[in-house]
Amino acid sequence: MAELVVTMAIEPLVSKLLDKASSNLLDQYNVMEGMEEQQKTLKRKLPAILDIIADAEEQATAHRKGAKSWLQELKTVAYEANEVFDEFKYEAFLREAKKKGHYKELGFDVIKLSPAHNHVASRYKMGRKLCLILQAIEVLIAEMHVFGFKYQPQPPVSKEWRQTDYVITDPQEIASKSKDKDKAEIVGTLLRQANNADLAVVAIVGMGGIGKTTLAQLIYNEPGIQKHFQLLLWVCVSDTFGVNSLAKSIVEASPKKNDDTDKPPLERLQKLVSGQRYLLVLDDVWNREVHKWERLKDHLKHGGMGSAVLTTTRDKGFADIMGADTHLLSGLEDRFLREIIEAAAFSSEKKSLLS
Repeated sequence: MAELVVTMAIEPLVSKLLDKASSNLLDQYNVMEGMEEQQKTLKRKLPAILDIIADAEEQATAHRKGAKSWLQELKTVAYEANEVFDEFKYEAFLREAKKKGHYKELGFDVIKLSPAHNHVASRYKMGRKLCLILQAIEVLIAEMHVFGFKYQPQPPVSKEWRQTDYVITDPQEIASKSKDKDKAEIVGTLLRQANNADLAVVAIVGMGGIGKTTLAQLIYNEPGIQKHFQLLLWVCVSDTFGVNSLAKSIVEASPKKNDDTDKPPLERLQKLVSGQRYLLVLDDVWNREVHKWERLKDHLKHGGMGSAVLTTTRDKGFADIMGADTHLLSGLEDRFLREIIEAAAFSSEKKSLLS
């Protein structure tokens, strides 16, 4: 039954991705500037995949291993792409709020939710991810022709159904609910380090698009975390890990950054954290070069008692290198997948009951 639920959840996931890629909000606030061609290509390719998902699912339920593997890869790519477009959508919300002059209308502290947001680095990272996603989709389309998946007409879906589905299955709401347990566990781990003189390292490990960054943001903004740590820092690392450049990024991420710009970055970093109980989030780490981490850690360990590094990575090997307390992040539980499906299937009925 669980396998069937996972398979059924793919079509709403891809449909949601198409909705996000086609959002007028992205165009209105020029969020996709420099990536317009990739956006157009995605909007053109996704309907072709949606046309044949029903046939692929039918073949998967008939125990065709190739079809099942193809759907699993599609699910992985769709999760990652949804996460990318959630970040684009979030950037659009920030620009909208800034333009209207009322951040609080978003319902959260937007400054804290995207700490130390480096727009240039972030856009480069997102553009690179989008290119990789398009490459993966091209492969999926080539494979769907090889497998011979065919279009199967589906009953028409009303516009009202789609709008209701979009509201009820808001990805931010489901992401937050689905990660409550993970958040509580990691927050507890971080707070228990209060009397630990050694630098604690916690790693959130999971495949791309599963919500590692979202979980890290929820932890970072947890009131207990904000109150417990004297200094909070957030840096997106991605695949570039130069020790000096990373040290500089960490220093620049701090509202308490020192003005000793003529001194080496590692020296500035050590001065910044010295005596402070800090939480440093290193988001999206890939590099396995042990000597680089050890060199950085030599300067980070001068923080106050209870200091911690929280990192997100796809690579458990990196977490092992860091000597981290590893938290393996799995996909959505069946109950959240069922929530997506039920909301899609019964959204019109729910709207009637609530009205």
